[in-house]
Amino acid sequence: MLRIHFTGVDLARVRMAGRPDALWETILSFHRLRDRRDARLFGEWRTETRSRLNSETRTLGMLIPSRGYFPDFLTPVEGQYGWDVGLDALRGIRPERMRRELTLLAAGAAMTPRLREFTDGGVKHLPRLMGELRAYHRAAVEPYWTHIQAQIEAERAARGRALLDGGADELLASLPPMLRWRAPVLECDYPVDRDVRLRGRGLLLQPSFFCRRTAVTLHDPELPPVLVYPAAAQLASAPAGGEAARPVEEQRQRTLGKLVGHTRSVVLRAIGDGATTSELARRAGVSLASASQHACVMREAGLVTTLRRGNAVLHTVTPLGAALLKGGAVAS
Repeated sequence: MLRIHFTGVDLARVRMAGRPDALWETILSFHRLRDRRDARLFGEWRTETRSRLNSETRTLGMLIPSRGYFPDFLTPVEGQYGWDVGLDALRGIRPERMRRELTLLAAGAAMTPRLREFTDGGVKHLPRLMGELRAYHRAAVEPYWTHIQAQIEAERAARGRALLDGGADELLASLPPMLRWRAPVLECDYPVDRDVRLRGRGLLLQPSFFCRRTAVTLHDPELPPVLVYPAAAQLASAPAGGEAARPVEEQRQRTLGKLVGHTRSVVLRAIGDGATTSELARRAGVSLASASQHACVMREAGLVTTLRRGNAVLHTVTPLGAALLKGGAVAS
């Protein structure tokens, strides 16, 4: 079990990541690629990804074992600002840190000749690693990035609502079931027994599409604390091309499309737990002007409500809109 210990200052410094972290998603997806479980969510994704993989991944396989520790330097904190920023941080890793983490990796597995060569060579092997990482990302993650973004945005909206309703305490209590908030400790299902003390640094909550069953954190306690956890919205959906057949849901979608039109039914579903106009346009795959127009029409019909916050607006589905999506009656 993982236990994360909070102080009052840490609670004030809890924050949600602003977007999916491309490096975390890439590394965790490599775990999913070799895992035969969760076929409903990832079966077709695995097939499609393997069909696109025509490059070497032996270095990734060596550095990312099927279970247990993988080096922290593969997921630099800068990755939260985008793929290119994260790769730049990885390119600039200090040789002594790289060697230390590779030695730790070898301690948990057999020191094979290839791993010894990689450890001894250190940063001189970075170009090969980064080449494999880029090629794998293009095959496994990039084609699904719009879907991944939509899932993380829906997760942020849900957690943001909990934060507004009850502060950091409610936010931590609202996390998925493998995370249990027992103030002042957040307990997580974890493969080893470990305590993390935040010491006033706060905690970055990073929802992830490819994280499954258990949360993940960095091994080095001196690095900025981050907890990567499975996005709740992901538990009921799949990446494009890997969607499970859901006949009842498809029937509802067709009925909703007949009632309000296909595009507006897509827009209404895309609002999820809340979306700004720009998020709505990206999720629904329409222009900003079109998203604004559809939201306006549905607002006038009582399906959507809109709240202005500064220069942005937040759209949420009304009880009537939610009942329409579910194909049921409006709760009294």
